[in-house]
Amino acid sequence: MKIHLKKINLLLIINKKFINFAGAICRTEKDSKQIDFQSLTTFILICLSFPVKMKYKKEISMSEEKQKQEALTQEAAVQNETKEVQAQEVEEVKEQDPQQFLENFNWEAYEEGIEPIKDDKLVEFEKLVEEKIKVLDENEVIEGTVTAITDRDVIIDINSKSEGVLPRNEFRYNPDLKVGDKVEVMVVRKEDKNGQLVLSHKRARQLKAWERVNEALEKDEIVKGYVKARTKGGMIVDVFGIEAFLPGSQIDVKPIRDYDQYVGKTMEFKIVKINPEFKNVVVSHKALIEADLEEQKREIISQLEKGQVIEGVVKNITSYGVFVDLGGIDGLIHITDLAWKRINHPSEVVNLDDTLKVVILDFDEKKSRIQLGLKQLEPHPWDNLDENLKVGDKVKGKVSVIADYGAFVEVEPGVEGLIHVSEMSWSTHLRSAQDFVKEGEEVEAVVLSLDREERKMSLGMKQLTPDPWADIEKKYPVGSKHKGVVRNFTNFGAFVELEEGVDGLIYISDLTWNKRVKHPSDVLNIGDEVEVIVLDVDKDGRKLSLGLKQLQENVWDTYADKYGVGTEHEGEVKEAAGKGATILLDGEVEAFAPGRLMMKEDGTKLKKGEKAKFKVIEFDKDAQKIVVSHTATYKEEEARIVKENKAKMESEQKATLGDLDALAQLKKDMEKK
Repeated sequence: MKIHLKKINLLLIINKKFINFAGAICRTEKDSKQIDFQSLTTFILICLSFPVKMKYKKEISMSEEKQKQEALTQEAAVQNETKEVQAQEVEEVKEQDPQQFLENFNWEAYEEGIEPIKDDKLVEFEKLVEEKIKVLDENEVIEGTVTAITDRDVIIDINSKSEGVLPRNEFRYNPDLKVGDKVEVMVVRKEDKNGQLVLSHKRARQLKAWERVNEALEKDEIVKGYVKARTKGGMIVDVFGIEAFLPGSQIDVKPIRDYDQYVGKTMEFKIVKINPEFKNVVVSHKALIEADLEEQKREIISQLEKGQVIEGVVKNITSYGVFVDLGGIDGLIHITDLAWKRINHPSEVVNLDDTLKVVILDFDEKKSRIQLGLKQLEPHPWDNLDENLKVGDKVKGKVSVIADYGAFVEVEPGVEGLIHVSEMSWSTHLRSAQDFVKEGEEVEAVVLSLDREERKMSLGMKQLTPDPWADIEKKYPVGSKHKGVVRNFTNFGAFVELEEGVDGLIYISDLTWNKRVKHPSDVLNIGDEVEVIVLDVDKDGRKLSLGLKQLQENVWDTYADKYGVGTEHEGEVKEAAGKGATILLDGEVEAFAPGRLMMKEDGTKLKKGEKAKFKVIEFDKDAQKIVVSHTATYKEEEARIVKENKAKMESEQKATLGDLDALAQLKKDMEKK
């Protein structure tokens, strides 16, 4: 059998690992030691000519017809090349002496299935393999080149036998990706069930992400991130394949009203915080612009002057004022500086994104605070107030604010007057202003005072009605009876309202005849309707003295006979004190018993709640006073004292009757004259 060495040299294009395999499949069926060179040649050429990189329908722009045409052309080229090699082999085999070939043939190498190869050819083969074909390991991260981009996929060439197809959403953080860009990918699998190379850009990024994140934080570098979604309090940002948190306050220096507008955008960030333990990363976009803004603030503040009018844009509205962007620095218009009139909320005057002209009222260079004013650009309403307006004039206005002490009424835009609660009614019982007026209600009032320099005005409503005290003596003469309502209590009496603005006082001593009253609530309740009699009128002091007991029968007239000195009664000790005790006689009238007169026959003293016999030893109708004694009921000495007091009382009564007779006689003499 004639064999030419050039056939063996064709093995140079095959990796060493495949030599035994190639030799095995190329041996003839009859003789396992004989090489079928035609099969070997065909195998080698097919390996050479087989397309190294598989083409996907989705990744190439060729039509199916063009692909079929190229396949046919390629197959024809392989067949032609095979025929040419076979022809050359036949010619070379003819030229070589078979005997010489057999003598030089290496049977040992043949037994092993390989033939010796020249060193220079082997080096050339190894160099070719290293340059053209990479030996891949799974989970290895390598650099690839973008060869094509479709709507859904990105094709990556890593110099392997096929290209990798990656989902385009792995590159959504980089919308500027283009063909020819270098990207890092991880070899997930050398081949899947379809023989396709499986790569992942996301895993490659994540593998090196923490190194990059820490490096960016240390070097204070700017990184790019893709805003994936909105979350509570901020946004989720993809940075190097790591999900980082972007707080809402770190998106911009201006308040954000619509977070969704940032979703799907690629932005620049600074990494501000890393928590390795919990794998948390916090980024900020605001930090990138704050440095520039700080410089702008200094420049702007250096050019500011009090009273200067500048233009700005409303960026935020709060309950206490409005923040205005002056072109890199914010100023505050306090709610009181928005309008001359009283407002409840700044939104009544301005809206977000409004462009305003404002005046600088004050600023602090160190704290970068600027106080602005809007109303100061308009004339003060007091300057336009009617010059003819004077005290005593009637005005109309709308209630703008209600306070505990009164109500503010806007008589003209920006001009307010105060109606104190005491000027709302003639009644001396001060109530809340809400009892008389409501916010937004239009009212009429009288100007009580007017200070144009201080820009203050006080108004009154009660002055629109007659003063009930003007003719009080005619309406409520002394001795007249009237009905009223109990409005208030004091320690010394009860106030009764006879009409709106007219109150009278019932002193505690004028509440009842038969009871010692400690507080008006012992007799009356607030809201009770009672009949009273006028005891005294003080027009200038606006005071009425009223009586309640004077309309009742004076029970002390009957007590004089019933509880005369020397009479005995059943009594109960209600209260006991050091000097004596209060005794309730017959369950209707209270009397006083000195302590020494409360001793019982057994030598003990009566206690609270005990009942016993008592003898009246003193009676004073005018002072409404009764003094009793328990010891007088069983001691003669006490009885003697009782008789003496009784005799004294009788003599006083006789003297009083004699005086009355003398007065009656004097009256008759005067009438005769």
